[in-house]
Amino acid sequence: MGPLKLDAAGVFAEAQKFQKKLTAGMKVLGTLDDVQFGVTPKEEVYREDKLVVYRFRGDRKPTAKTPTLIVYALVNRPYMVDLQEDKSLVCNLLAQGEDIYLIDWGYPDRADRWLTLDDYINGYIRRSVDAVARHAGVKKINVLGICQGGAFSLCFSAIHPQKVKNLITMVTPVDFHTPDNMLSNWTRNMDADLFVDTIGNVPADLMNWCYLTLKPMRLLQQKYVGMVDILDDKVELENFLRMEKWIFDSPDQAGEAFRQFMRDFYQGNKLLKGGLLIGKHEVDLGNVTMPVLNIFAEQDHLVPPDSSRALKSAVGSRDYTQIAFKGGHIGIYVSGRAQREVPPAIHDWLKARA
Repeated sequence: MGPLKLDAAGVFAEAQKFQKKLTAGMKVLGTLDDVQFGVTPKEEVYREDKLVVYRFRGDRKPTAKTPTLIVYALVNRPYMVDLQEDKSLVCNLLAQGEDIYLIDWGYPDRADRWLTLDDYINGYIRRSVDAVARHAGVKKINVLGICQGGAFSLCFSAIHPQKVKNLITMVTPVDFHTPDNMLSNWTRNMDADLFVDTIGNVPADLMNWCYLTLKPMRLLQQKYVGMVDILDDKVELENFLRMEKWIFDSPDQAGEAFRQFMRDFYQGNKLLKGGLLIGKHEVDLGNVTMPVLNIFAEQDHLVPPDSSRALKSAVGSRDYTQIAFKGGHIGIYVSGRAQREVPPAIHDWLKARA
């Protein structure tokens, strides 16, 4: 017996169990079809270049008078909010009576190399907000920004506050220089100009590798070893593969927008400290005077909780609410607890301000 307290009989039994799982798993894998995602019916309401704005259709007519536009990050595909029927933020918000729209950024290519943050925020987001307002027949809409999309939504709301009735941010970085922000520490001394000038658009595979190496044992080894435990369960295996498909279905990043985001957000921390220019507009979070709901994840390794908590003292709104979710950056959308807690919290908050 060594320090691990292993014995020959136990090791042999574990090996037999492992072999049986693999054998059963091979049979299950042969029955799988290509996994699907984006389960909620939707209709296109606006299109520009590669961007499409969709309106989701629920089982019943929305009761909310003000529509909500989801602004997702550029670095991942937005169907994370509608991954599958039992793991869908969109589906649950519709069930609460909300009227939900979403920006799908598409996949940038070399034609988008010179797109700037001004193009995204004062261009695409502004015109998408106007399109949703026209479609719904209202003057102002609610904006729900997620991760990097939350940072964009803060910029937009500070520059165009007259267009936003209520602002919701989820797992959104505000203070990019908290000590536990690993991405910020990695990129703090990066030569963003040399990087973008050399490669142009930033490849999705490179971005994914950076995210995976934040937790290399957990994300590159442990989860695949653990996958053996579900190989004989078709439903769980499909869920696993659906998540893997989302992780590796990432768009490239437009070079100029990436350059500015690195320099002004991650390196300069200008969203919080000030001096951030988006086109000709200086972003002052004090101009965010509409009601704000800020939701962050307590175990978030990409956006540390303190990075999001900084929003409270930065915005000019007198109606500020924050919710700490017990989970991680992705779990806030797909975990069972998230389905029970997050959509009702958003709905109740919006209903109280209707």
